[in-house]
Amino acid sequence: MQKYFVSPEQFGEQYIEITGQDAHHITKVMRQKPGDACIVSDGVSREALVQLESIEDKVVSAVIVEHRELDREPSYAITIAQSLPKGDKMELIIQKCTEIGAASFIPFVSERTVVQYDAKKEAKRLERWSKIAKEAAEQSHRNRVPSIEASMSWNELLQSIASYDLVLFCYENEQGTQLRDVVRPFVERRRAENQDAARVLIIVGPEGGFASREVEQMISQGAQCVGLGRRILRAETAGMLALGCLLYETGEMGGI
Repeated sequence: MQKYFVSPEQFGEQYIEITGQDAHHITKVMRQKPGDACIVSDGVSREALVQLESIEDKVVSAVIVEHRELDREPSYAITIAQSLPKGDKMELIIQKCTEIGAASFIPFVSERTVVQYDAKKEAKRLERWSKIAKEAAEQSHRNRVPSIEASMSWNELLQSIASYDLVLFCYENEQGTQLRDVVRPFVERRRAENQDAARVLIIVGPEGGFASREVEQMISQGAQCVGLGRRILRAETAGMLALGCLLYETGEMGGI
């Protein structure tokens, strides 16, 4: 069943008003009619099965049939910090990591980032990425749309890591400590302390990887340097794998 996210002010006690591109999608793409049903969420605390009542090109009115539980979000709030990759790879990362369960994204610039950061294009790029996150959240029936931060500098990223319970620095040359070596003890400790939730940051580099200086700086700030196996992964693959493995260990996909 199709799902849509609306702003909280559109979500009433008995009725929900769907406007903009979502209304266009209902009328022109899905070709739904009065009496058809869909799921609507305010992306914060309310979600409902609704029945379409009146349909126009720009406004769709729906009556709430039943409220639904918000039970599709992982207990761990996981942020993907991704050094800006070339081309449209960031779009793929946002789409797939949203489907898997990422809570937010931080694009950043590191020493070997090839993409030239352009502040003038930032607003348009964030708008595009936010749209992709929303559509992916709707497709995967998430309860919330992941947030996407404005692009950070390397120093800004370093300063931000203190606000997380665990920081996983994915480094292709790490031969000793692997992802599971850090994640499994962390999850077990949280469970023993009756803390089922945590804020985790996964940091992934650009196509050329991280410079040794950057690795040293991250470790000095408390990040855990981890490998992702014996194979070299693409920049757009590493975050997806790390996210999936972390959620597995937390029990989101079975786990321990």
